Amino acid sequence: MSRLYAVDAVHEFPFTAPGVPSRLEGREKIVNWIAAGWKANPLKYERYRTLAIYDTNDPETIIVEQEALGTSASTGEFALPNIVVLTVRNGQVARLRDYVNIPAAAAAIGRDL
Repeated sequence: MSRLYAVDAVHEFPFTAPGVPSRLEGREKIVNWIAAGWKANPLKYERYRTLAIYDTNDPETIIVEQEALGTSASTGEFALPNIVVLTVRNGQVARLRDYVNIPAAAAAIGRDL
């Protein structure tokens, strides 16, 4: 995963839950946070299904409508709707704005907001 992000990459979560950062700066911090989350998260992500890709006025930026698919120890299989605004520079992710559907994620782990 570290090869995907630029050294100075930014990963943002415009909608977030308490205790979850809204912005991570730098490849090392991003990759470490994601890896720790995968280990501790009750949701086991198995794959992403791309529903649509939208061009923007910036040739390095696209918008991706997708679903994160996987299983939850609490509720079974899940499909979390998600939108990502992705900017790539020199073949690496320079900025990723991750619009996670917080209510859907909470429901997948069996929690109410």
